[in-house]
Amino acid sequence: MDLSFTPEEQKFREEVRAWVKENLPQEISHKVHNALELTRDDLQGWAKILGKKGWLGYGWPKEFGGPGWTAVQRHLFEEETALAGAPRIVPFGPVMVAPVIMAFGNAEQQKRFLPGIASGEVWWSQGYSEPGSGSDLASVKTKAERKGDKYIVNGQKTWTTLGQYGDWMFNLVRTSNEGKPQTGISFLLLDMKSPGVTVRPIKLLDGGHEVNEVFFDNVEVPAENLIGEENKGWTYAKHLLSHERTNIADVNRAKRELERLKRIAKSEGVYEDQRFRDEIAKLEVDIVALEMMVLRVLSAATSGKNSLDVAGLLRSAAARSSSATAN
Repeated sequence: MDLSFTPEEQKFREEVRAWVKENLPQEISHKVHNALELTRDDLQGWAKILGKKGWLGYGWPKEFGGPGWTAVQRHLFEEETALAGAPRIVPFGPVMVAPVIMAFGNAEQQKRFLPGIASGEVWWSQGYSEPGSGSDLASVKTKAERKGDKYIVNGQKTWTTLGQYGDWMFNLVRTSNEGKPQTGISFLLLDMKSPGVTVRPIKLLDGGHEVNEVFFDNVEVPAENLIGEENKGWTYAKHLLSHERTNIADVNRAKRELERLKRIAKSEGVYEDQRFRDEIAKLEVDIVALEMMVLRVLSAATSGKNSLDVAGLLRSAAARSSSATAN
């Protein structure tokens, strides 16, 4: 795999850098560079700026209103926005559910849901993990029972990141108990303002409120909100995970945070300590290795190869880099 950038790609990088410099609000970049808390207005404000430019769905093909960028262009865009101090794009709408709607939703669903995602107007949440199941999606128990032209949803999701802001949720629900657990799961889009939906915060050790519990008590969901076929949600979830895991790597944020760590070390007078410099060097090696892996995944996706197996490695690799830079 050739990891050098062409003159055209370098020009693209410069264009992105110039646009971001002109359009990223300074108060937001200040917060990001100094690890200050971002509000919903900060996150969604930047999303809307990108949406107006047509770049919030930066990984989307042109046929769905995206820029149709190559894997390298997407990587360069991510790098330039991260280094400039832009907030990470909240992935649940543009990175995760949108590709599922494009691949498996019908024309009416695409027309209905994709514009609000592309503009940044609609905030999406993910309804996957449940108490006692975590990442074991096959054990999903939240039940959706078909009643005429509606599904009646009962159950609970947990660790719902930023669910307190959610307008809509894509939800894995159980529609059948027959056969293997994976065969009875469906992919349902749910309006979080529906009667019977309750969002409760999970307070973290630092007092923050990023994750939530979400309860469903006889929530009525129109059957037209079912993506694809009933009991085929496992297939759609696997498609989504290939996008999620690449995004989770967030290598460019790791690079930015490493630079912040260096700035703090220099200001505190510890940067010249050899043992400290050795640890910094180890971090840099990890981040470069992570970047190479991301580029490998993107290259595989571009060539039409199945990148899911490689992408699965990114979760653990990214966790190591993020934990190290955070500490």
